[in-house]
Amino acid sequence: MDGRRRGRRPAAKARDEHRNGLVNERFPTSRPAAARRPFDGERLTLARRLRGLRKNQLAQAVGTTPAAIGRFEAGIARPPDPVPARLAVALGVPAEFFGGAAGPPRALDSAHFRSLRATTQIERDQALAYGRIAADVVAALEEVVEFPAVTLPERPVPPDEIGGPGPADAARRARAALCPSPGPVPHVVRLLEAGGVIVVVLPPVAERVDAFSVGAHPRPLVLFNPAKGDYWRNRFDGAHELGHLVMHADAEPGEKIVEDQAQRFAAEFLMPADEIAGELPAFADWDRLAALKARWGVSLAALLYRARTLGVMPEPVYRAAMAGMARQGMRRREPGPARPLEGPTMLTRAIEMSGLDRDALAVRAGVPRPDLDLLVPVR
Repeated sequence: MDGRRRGRRPAAKARDEHRNGLVNERFPTSRPAAARRPFDGERLTLARRLRGLRKNQLAQAVGTTPAAIGRFEAGIARPPDPVPARLAVALGVPAEFFGGAAGPPRALDSAHFRSLRATTQIERDQALAYGRIAADVVAALEEVVEFPAVTLPERPVPPDEIGGPGPADAARRARAALCPSPGPVPHVVRLLEAGGVIVVVLPPVAERVDAFSVGAHPRPLVLFNPAKGDYWRNRFDGAHELGHLVMHADAEPGEKIVEDQAQRFAAEFLMPADEIAGELPAFADWDRLAALKARWGVSLAALLYRARTLGVMPEPVYRAAMAGMARQGMRRREPGPARPLEGPTMLTRAIEMSGLDRDALAVRAGVPRPDLDLLVPVR
């Protein structure tokens, strides 16, 4: 009896190690072809983040442990057969996805999220994973399509500058480079794309993450969240993210001062002081503000903010006006007819011009086809 126990222990241990995601070299897999298939742990991390899963959730789905998932992702251990196939099913990616990236990994860890407290790390990781997918698609397209040159100016503003002239000066430089004509900016998204910026709309699964930007090389990215469906807010978000790209190459993302600088950049970019100051009212003249909203393509709240910061509207009047908007529910939804959001078109046109069908492009970029279609819808 004792001999049988001793004889069974190694096999039992091997089964445990396989169940926990460990490769037992004493008991190699019976499928050598599968064992030789390359497996890139960084791609597993990307796929897991893309689906917004924690390690323990993925481990439960494929019948292993969170620690084993961590070892697979770190490249310390290779998942034994048939775990890669289970991972592919659980994450909704082809098994080939784990074979390695089509190009070098693209770090997006310098993303400027609006508020780090408003979203979880899992949500930010998921949004960044979509950004990574977009960057991979762009890299594949760049081999066959010529994108506009990146023409964003650089005007670094110290991340500890409070109330200084840096953001307004940076906005004036950006307008001179991207939109030299005076008056309202006709289309913020189109302006970003003309400046070589990749603009993507996040899928609904990432709707809690606000717009954010990444100064990725070789092309910067701006990712919008359309969940709130507000044309005026989306335009201001676009100008805000442009501000980060122009001013904050080295700033720590998410800092309150840095976010305030981007707000002041957006205000000057969309409502130049020397053009709009004479048009703003000194009190809450709603008819006047509604006309300015339609002309400049900015919200009532943004106009009130601008009137206050330019010294046209006294602080108590501004506060009373904002309180009145809140009481009437106008902070959530402002009065007036809705407008369709400004949407990106550059990536869609690039795919059409590339001559590649979408399946071929997905393989070339190393991204799942459904995610390609989510980020760049077919028109």
